[in-house]
Amino acid sequence: MNQILDNPFPYSDTNKRYHTFSYAMKKKYGKKLAKIPLNAGFTCPNRDGSKAYGGCRFCSSEGSGDTILCAGEDLKTQYETNLERARQKWPKAIGMAYFQSFSNTYAPLEELKKIYTPFYENPEVSAISIATRTDCFTQKMAEWFSQMQAKYNKQTWLEFGLQSIHPATVQAMNFAHTPQDAFQATSLCHKYGLACCLHLINGLPGESKEDMLQTARFAAKLHPDAIKIHMLHLLDNSALGQAYRKAPFPLLTQEEYVEIVCDQLEILPPEIIIERVTGDGLASDLIAPLWTMKKTITANEIDKQLLARDSWQGKFVS
Repeated sequence: MNQILDNPFPYSDTNKRYHTFSYAMKKKYGKKLAKIPLNAGFTCPNRDGSKAYGGCRFCSSEGSGDTILCAGEDLKTQYETNLERARQKWPKAIGMAYFQSFSNTYAPLEELKKIYTPFYENPEVSAISIATRTDCFTQKMAEWFSQMQAKYNKQTWLEFGLQSIHPATVQAMNFAHTPQDAFQATSLCHKYGLACCLHLINGLPGESKEDMLQTARFAAKLHPDAIKIHMLHLLDNSALGQAYRKAPFPLLTQEEYVEIVCDQLEILPPEIIIERVTGDGLASDLIAPLWTMKKTITANEIDKQLLARDSWQGKFVS
């Protein structure tokens, strides 16, 4: 607790009234841990026809890896280049290899071993994070990652795109996965001692505020180690972005988004790390909402709203 700032939230040493990733990693490692984004060349089962075609409708053609430097180079070069970029901002930072683009367990286990073993062996890598789909993670994968985590003493995270639990949204956005898949994936992480993070998207077409709160409540019951909260971005190189150009639909204002995020934080257990409370797409690709480009302002407004409410993450969790 930071008595100087009179902050009642225990998992903070700043004015933040939610459990930030920065705070949690500094507690664990004693210094800044920078996530180093990587593109390992995977695809997804809802792109190649295994489950569906076209991918999630909001997803860009780069599979959320639009900002990765040297994305076409080998993984070692990508890691070194992006770590150097991170250290321009945080000179003493250590690196977490973050496999970001598409579904990074969508391959046979033997292929995954070839990709991930060099990163476990690399002393310049302090932790590993693997973004994937909840339906692309098996028990044998969990067993192997758990063994590698123990052997090399490198915390291993799995990041799963839950996004929404509502069937109409799941179908309309072409997710091709279910809340049951999320339950099974997070259960495997808990069983094998792997950290897991769930992604939620606010502002998906047709969803009400209560719909978004229900998704947050479901995520809370799964009790992941972390949650990322995003605003829907409409990107030029996505199916949903192109549909919006032809027939615009309502989007959350910044004020509405801030209110919803604060409501969600209040019902999420305080020990769950909140990796993001907002995000931003590439300015060159972003169609709407344009206010998401100023993510620091949005984060500051969330801080102000929590202070005005005299509230914090988990306030309404018994």
